[in-house]
Amino acid sequence: MKVFISSDMEGTAGVVDWGQCRAGQPDYEYYRTLLQNEVNAAIEGAAAAGATEFLVNDSHSTMQNLHPDGLAGRARYLSGRHKPLYMMQGLDDSFDAVFFLAYHGSMATSAPLSHTYNPRAIAEVSLNGTVVGESGINSLVALGHGVPVVLATGDEVTAAEAAAINPGVHAAVVKTAITRFAADSLHPTVACELIRRQAQSAIRALPDAPLPTIALPATLTIGFRNADLADMATWLAGVERIDRTTVSVNDDDPIHLYQTFLHTVLLTREIAE
Repeated sequence: MKVFISSDMEGTAGVVDWGQCRAGQPDYEYYRTLLQNEVNAAIEGAAAAGATEFLVNDSHSTMQNLHPDGLAGRARYLSGRHKPLYMMQGLDDSFDAVFFLAYHGSMATSAPLSHTYNPRAIAEVSLNGTVVGESGINSLVALGHGVPVVLATGDEVTAAEAAAINPGVHAAVVKTAITRFAADSLHPTVACELIRRQAQSAIRALPDAPLPTIALPATLTIGFRNADLADMATWLAGVERIDRTTVSVNDDDPIHLYQTFLHTVLLTREIAE
């Protein structure tokens, strides 16, 4: 039984500031250790329920935040930038389950460190009319490969967003949002215990796990922070202008839809940063 793990960082218990999850900052080394512990807890819980193979796709920032030799379960480690499928690189139909670890809420919410791929460019994204964060957008790839998303960890806002697209997803809520830069977090040991239990439960319930509930063809509507960003997004084939700051893209192939969205992110990054 194979499990694909996409690990972000902002959803880690205790993380409430950008400086805690950016390499080179004084607190980064400490908080990357907390992230690693949460990833390992998910692996250990899944293994206790019968999972045998793991691929961890490091999906945060420059995507080199974990210590490969410290991963539980002899997990494979996919790291580094410029991945064609970014946070979902490595997933294919040979996997049985997807975990979203240390995820955060969308830019449209007050979840701690909320953003949707690029906070300098994207104000809001909706999928078939439902506001989504990275969990919802990334679920397009899971659907395309026919693999259910069965675990999401982070704050309660993030858990609700994940459940809106993945009914029945097991959630490990390791912190409660206070504001975008404050949260009430579980003790790291307690957070890991919760993640371990929920991962084990998610794998045990796998036979009944549904695929992401995304009707096809699907439409992503992307609201940018200014008109210049929306202008640039329309340079891509299939991206249509809705209003001054909003574009949309429709596709019956969920993976291609995800790729088009990802291309808008990469293209607009040129003038947003």
